Amino acid sequence: MKKNTFKQTVPPVNLLLQLFIAIGLVILFAACKQGGSVAVIDKTYEGDNLERVTQEMVAPPLLPKHDQAAIGGPKIIAVTLTIAEKKIAVAPGDSVWAMTFNGSVPGPMIVVHQDDFVELTLKNPATNTQIHNIDFHAATGEMGGGDISMVNPGQEVKFRFRATRAGVFVYHCAPGGMMVPMHVVSGMNGAIMVLPREGLKDEKGNAVTYDKAFYIAEQDFYLPKDADGKFKNIATPQQSMQEMEAAIKTLTPTHIVFNGKKGALTGKNALTAKVGEKVLFITSQANRDTRIHLIGGHADLYWPGGKFNNQPYTDLETWAVPGGSAAAALYKFREPGTYAYLNHNLIEAFAFGAVAQIKIEGEWDNSLMKQVEKPGPIK
Repeated sequence: MKKNTFKQTVPPVNLLLQLFIAIGLVILFAACKQGGSVAVIDKTYEGDNLERVTQEMVAPPLLPKHDQAAIGGPKIIAVTLTIAEKKIAVAPGDSVWAMTFNGSVPGPMIVVHQDDFVELTLKNPATNTQIHNIDFHAATGEMGGGDISMVNPGQEVKFRFRATRAGVFVYHCAPGGMMVPMHVVSGMNGAIMVLPREGLKDEKGNAVTYDKAFYIAEQDFYLPKDADGKFKNIATPQQSMQEMEAAIKTLTPTHIVFNGKKGALTGKNALTAKVGEKVLFITSQANRDTRIHLIGGHADLYWPGGKFNNQPYTDLETWAVPGGSAAAALYKFREPGTYAYLNHNLIEAFAFGAVAQIKIEGEWDNSLMKQVEKPGPIK
């Protein structure tokens, strides 16, 4: 009798399945009613009549002047990038014909707020030899703008896109075919930071600000070599493109550096801050995966994938930057000294050059670390 009663009190499997499906549909319907996780775009205007602000570009690792939280409504942020094909030193005695935005590797950081419109004027002076364009990973449609921004030497183009998603994103040249990787690994990439309109928030949803921000981009170069294994002296950008195709197919970089060359951010070029200052580090890699580490510090806050609308992780020792993306991490410096900021594939950091330094001024705190005994003979 007990056996029969037990059977009668257990709902049939089909009934349970139907119940779970019904609950799931209710949750899904509620999410859809609230907009869910999919971005909902206001299509009532195209931004033509918004206030216009011209953003003056500066060379990395610096960022242009900007407000951390938006003031007023969305704006048109007007930006001009001028393409420069130029020979640069990537290490003592080693040079490459670089393809650049505004003459720097990486290109300048652009900073806007979510729902602003970025109006980009791209200039390709007649002195250049290549066709160029720009693909914004932050943009929607037309290959990130690449399909409507193709310019021959002597031309310029202007287009506008709405920054609908918050975070840090890569931009790069993408003229088509093998020229896409060749231009990218020739230095033609940069990043844009799209801040939430209310500014950044910590893992608990509280507002967080930064005292300084630095843009550090890892760049892999593939310098062609002759039959003796020596780097070739390339005479023109066109020759560089011809010679580089074989070099990049090895998938073996000859140089892996921060901000265009070995030592760009070390020694007298080191970044600076003070004890107590919160520093936002933005790191991009347009082509290869990397993993970033601050020796002697951490990421107090790290936004997964560099996307600010996600809850940040805390206390990371090393954070990944997949190829074709950027990352954002914030750290409050607590001790003075010289810190190393590097690719924690230590071979790539120390043998190739993917390392930066941050020199921190301030008073030492023994509660965090102190030397109990100085080095001496073993007792």
